[in-house]
Amino acid sequence: MIYLQLLYVYLKVGIFGFGGGYAMLSLIQLEVVDRHHWLTLSEFTDVVAISQMTPGPIGINSATYIGYTVTGSVWGSVIATAAVCLPSFLLVLLISYFFARFRNNRYVNAAFTGLLPASVGLIAAAALLLMNRENFVDYKSLFIFAAAFFLTWRYRVHPILMICLAGLAGLLLY
Repeated sequence: MIYLQLLYVYLKVGIFGFGGGYAMLSLIQLEVVDRHHWLTLSEFTDVVAISQMTPGPIGINSATYIGYTVTGSVWGSVIATAAVCLPSFLLVLLISYFFARFRNNRYVNAAFTGLLPASVGLIAAAALLLMNRENFVDYKSLFIFAAAFFLTWRYRVHPILMICLAGLAGLLLY
């Protein structure tokens, strides 16, 4: 039964998760933490952190991890990962078939233009949901953020070097 629930939840996340993995986080949290109580908020925060660190899209990484955690089986990971990817795969397949014919249609262009702010809003909602007591921001984190932003903006420091420098700063400050 848990496998069917996992399939249903991640198909829903895959269908309604516009804007990429970060935009999906609020819907994943609603389903996994609030509705089904498969994870606590603290565990969900850990899943997000682990999913950010591992290579690949955060939505897929979190689906894989949560699927395994919920079921204790690799099959849970497979089902959750496949379910979150399937709607996007089918949608892209369908869109690519029709996009060549309707590429210059003003209604299609208007629809894509309208989806952009919605994606930004969903990503902002995910950021707000992750701002809780367990993820408080202290002055050290703000300092690392400000320094990374300034060095990237002013001196065009390479992103990989910036990640290493921020990690070193975190190691020294914490």
